[in-house]
Amino acid sequence: MIHHPHGNYSFVPGIAPYSCGVISQPGFEIVHVTLRTMTDWRTGFDRIEELLKQENRPRTALCAVSLRSPVPFTFDGFAAFNSEYASVLKEWGVFVDGVNPIARTNIAPETRPPETPSLYGFAFTRPCAENQPPTFVVAGAGELPEGILKRESIHRLADVSADGLVEKARFVMNLMSTRLRLLGASWSAVTRTNVYTVHPMDRIVTEILEPQTDLASRHGINWFYSRPPIEEIEYEMDVRGIRTEWLI
Repeated sequence: MIHHPHGNYSFVPGIAPYSCGVISQPGFEIVHVTLRTMTDWRTGFDRIEELLKQENRPRTALCAVSLRSPVPFTFDGFAAFNSEYASVLKEWGVFVDGVNPIARTNIAPETRPPETPSLYGFAFTRPCAENQPPTFVVAGAGELPEGILKRESIHRLADVSADGLVEKARFVMNLMSTRLRLLGASWSAVTRTNVYTVHPMDRIVTEILEPQTDLASRHGINWFYSRPPIEEIEYEMDVRGIRTEWLI
């Protein structure tokens, strides 16, 4: 992990557009915010700044962002969007020695998608009691190896059979487990599990999610009928362990 010197959290580096996840430092917690109504992502950053000012928190307290896109990007389109998005984060001064610390999920709703890439939610750090356990957000991941954005690297590329989808889900579950371990967190501390796919979930729940996490029986699994942000990726997950959830 890398310590953010001004954000009151630590993060596991990922790739240029986002980190793999973030975890609060002692004396701070991560608050997760969901917007009642999505807004264009650039306007969304104005809303983030407004709330941070209300909470007397600096821009560097921003630690996670959740986006929604009209349709999945091509790989080239995804890179172009990420370049524009990262430029805003650089303007905000949140990078640490040139590394993007912000965890991110970006998916494309299958029904009622936004007209433009939009802000759906975000997270930030704020002070809390010293004796509270850390809170964390793990960034979204689909069936691509860590740090690689190439079509030919998609796990079980073009295989949307029942067995293929289960194997894709298993691959992503392993990514989530690794990211949790690198953050110093565990499945037992997860309070929210989000799954993003348009494919049937019955075998994925019974064979992958429930046996490995025990989350379905405790907190449930949130299924978004959506597609991952890049064409031909079929399954995505993110998780978080949060005490404070806001809907604004």
